[in-house]
Amino acid sequence: MSFTAKDVQALRELTGAGMMDCKKALLSCDGDQAKAIDYLREKGLAAAAKKSGRIAAEGACCAVACPQGCGGSVVEVNSETDFAAKSEKFQAFVRQIAVVVGKEAPEDLPRLMAAEYAPGLTVEQALREHIYTIGENIVIRRFSRNDKYLNAPYIHAGGKIAVLVMLDVSDSLKGSPDVAELGRFVAMQVAAMRPLWLGDADVCPQTLEKEREIITAQVEQEEKDRAEEAAAKGLPYKAKPPQVTEKIIEGRVRKYLDEVCLLRQPFVRENSLSVAQYVAQRAKELGGGVAVVGFERFETGEGLAKREDDFAAEVARAAQG
Repeated sequence: MSFTAKDVQALRELTGAGMMDCKKALLSCDGDQAKAIDYLREKGLAAAAKKSGRIAAEGACCAVACPQGCGGSVVEVNSETDFAAKSEKFQAFVRQIAVVVGKEAPEDLPRLMAAEYAPGLTVEQALREHIYTIGENIVIRRFSRNDKYLNAPYIHAGGKIAVLVMLDVSDSLKGSPDVAELGRFVAMQVAAMRPLWLGDADVCPQTLEKEREIITAQVEQEEKDRAEEAAAKGLPYKAKPPQVTEKIIEGRVRKYLDEVCLLRQPFVRENSLSVAQYVAQRAKELGGGVAVVGFERFETGEGLAKREDDFAAEVARAAQG
């Protein structure tokens, strides 16, 4: 598989690695970008591919819960420009879509489009009206709904991120403002820290195995680098025993899980506690049972290719009529 200078630059932006290192990685991986990212991570040349899921489209997300907290929904609606996404009309439309999802419980997008948006108006008809009045293409991209548990919604930065946290709460605490606050704090954690899974049992086995392989390669490369450095200086070097190396690997795997599992993450408002410990502590203080059983996190434009306009070319075309 061949690659171009643009591919090298794209890999550099994704990983933060040097230009020559990116070129070498692509050469070693036959131009496969995903494999090149893993290659750079294994060599310790990229901290992580943190930018690979960055926002790539405009629009807004919204999360809502019913007043009693027993039902909730989160949606993403995309627009062509951020200017349109920030308009009151667009924001109101997105919120109403979230309300419709919570009320009508559609199983998929076609059923949502056929659902009632307002008396005598379907979601599809309302969408067409908004496309006409706003003057941009608008797409209802995705939604999720939960009605089994108490829901805690949180919306960040005008809808750039929307989170819905599901709480299993004892009857004595239902309707408690303290539980609502707890849920909001956990939802803010999800928005800020981007967990991938709830707890250890939810982690994808294949993903964990791949991460273990990368960590193992990193540790082996570090050992090799230290040995070469010692040799260059004419110093003796004794390799770490296998059991020590294994402990290092397992320690880094645990650190990875601490980063990607919500319940293991240090709680941002009190980082001496994990999220699980914070929830358990608050539940004990409130005299009831509270457990985080799930979450949804939508970020506007995740995985979408952002439109890039050549402003100079556009002006030139306009000048030419």
